Amino acid sequence: MARIGIIGSNGRMGRAIALALANAGEDLAGGVGRDGNVAALAAEADVLIDFSSPAALEANLDAAVAAGVPIVIGTTGLEERHHWLIDEASAAIPVLQTGNTSLGVTLLAHLVREAASRLGDDWDIEIVETHHRMKVDAPSGTALLLGEAGAKARGVTLADVADRGRDGITGKRESGHIGFAALRGGSVAGDHTVHFLGDDERIALSHMAENRSIFAKGAVKAAQWLLGKDAGRYTMPQVLGL
Repeated sequence: MARIGIIGSNGRMGRAIALALANAGEDLAGGVGRDGNVAALAAEADVLIDFSSPAALEANLDAAVAAGVPIVIGTTGLEERHHWLIDEASAAIPVLQTGNTSLGVTLLAHLVREAASRLGDDWDIEIVETHHRMKVDAPSGTALLLGEAGAKARGVTLADVADRGRDGITGKRESGHIGFAALRGGSVAGDHTVHFLGDDERIALSHMAENRSIFAKGAVKAAQWLLGKDAGRYTMPQVLGL
């Protein structure tokens, strides 16, 4: 039985993870909110789950490295500097970072890679995501994860082909680009559809999250899987053996 600590325990995801831990029969080592003592929590935990904020990530990684404990990072809105910090920490401890801990979304990303690798640039990729009115980052971390899956399958860098905002006279769509559209409203936990649009035919791959418990269950499964791993950077597909 693992002792799992939650960073961001006062948030909606933190509370959902605490419930998922209880349902999975795992021990809650404790939790910290915005001003909590992460170092003290890390010293008591076998593994940490972080759903806090990008601003807190560096301190959270430092605490995990100092305590020598693995960490699952589900915080979204990360920038290039944050990924550099994760890479640095993963030289010392196991780190699993993902834009979405849902097992269903993990499988969806796998299917997106499969489709993108087999369909040419004449099939346009457009990603549409919908989230609750309180979500502050767009496109969502999951939409970017799906975009990365499509870009990597085509051997390109997402930053070079992403169309993240369209307004006014946009001109002709660039072949090979990946478009994003973000909808916000209501209490939607998270819906994502990846459209492959060819001439005279279309394919749509979708995932609908009915509540955030699916993300909590996936985060707990990822934490369980990460225990005992060597230092390094890991992903959700590895948890599912993809």
